[in-house]
Amino acid sequence: MDALALEAKGAKSESAAAPAAPKPRPKPPQKAKRIVYFEVEILDVKTREKLLLLDKVEPTATILDIKSLFHKSKNINRCVILLISEGKPLRDEEILQELPVGTTATFYFRDLGAQIAWGTVFLIECIGPLVIYLLFYFRLPLIYAPKYEFTASKHLVVHIACVCHSFHYMKRILETLFVHRFSHGTMPFRNIFKICSYYWCSAAWMAYYINHPLYTPPYYGEKQVKAALGIFLFCQLGSFSIHMALRNLKLPGCKTKKIPYPTKNPFTWIFALVSCPNYTYEMGSWLGFTLMTQCVPVLFFTVVGFVQMTVWAKGKHRSYLKEFKQYPTLRSPILPFIL
Repeated sequence: MDALALEAKGAKSESAAAPAAPKPRPKPPQKAKRIVYFEVEILDVKTREKLLLLDKVEPTATILDIKSLFHKSKNINRCVILLISEGKPLRDEEILQELPVGTTATFYFRDLGAQIAWGTVFLIECIGPLVIYLLFYFRLPLIYAPKYEFTASKHLVVHIACVCHSFHYMKRILETLFVHRFSHGTMPFRNIFKICSYYWCSAAWMAYYINHPLYTPPYYGEKQVKAALGIFLFCQLGSFSIHMALRNLKLPGCKTKKIPYPTKNPFTWIFALVSCPNYTYEMGSWLGFTLMTQCVPVLFFTVVGFVQMTVWAKGKHRSYLKEFKQYPTLRSPILPFIL
């Protein structure tokens, strides 16, 4: 018993003599990252007058944020911000710290004047030709001679042309309401008069001759009308397919651009060869309408429209090549391998 007591006592004394384990040192608190704020100065592009000085602007602020701070009580769509006075407007999604400016940045302001939504422009632009054409088709008073008032043409092609023309613009109205997603929210209000004058006057010019009592059918008769109708309907389906494909390319409110590619829909396979097949199909529709009616005003409208759409398509094609390094080189702006 004495031996066991001594052994236990020795073990107890040894454990008491052993040094205690050192406690881990607490980690020093991490220093908060220092945010470098920007100072943004906005000058009038014409007078160089200082309009506003924004202090402590966050580096992650976008151009849209700056425009919102600048125009709290006005429509920000009517103003653009420029990096240099003669340069192009900066996009709303561009970030302040990614621009070639220092922490003290100078921008220029340009007022675009009164604006109107693109959707509204498209509706006004399309409703006009739709209504105007029908006025001539039903031969309302003061258009033709009194004896032809409210009479109907004896030629089947006249009635088919009216259905096709109305279908085209009704389709565009429905696409504007339910399909299109516009990259730019507004356009200058003054432009609507120029756009509507062109479309409305062209519709009246075409309708006057197609629905005229002395109108003569196409040279090759029914065969020409059927072939042209086939071209028109094919291109209308193609146009709708392209607009749906472009709609599905980006989510609502997203301004990130993507390269459009062919889908399972055969009408979209033209994307393999053309950057803007919506213009290609639009041109094809009016070419079919021209062959169907064999009318000079329709031909003129088709040619002028093709020239304008070619300009738009080339601009879009250049934009694709500039923004995407891997953009397919086989594509042409509007006509495969040609233009």
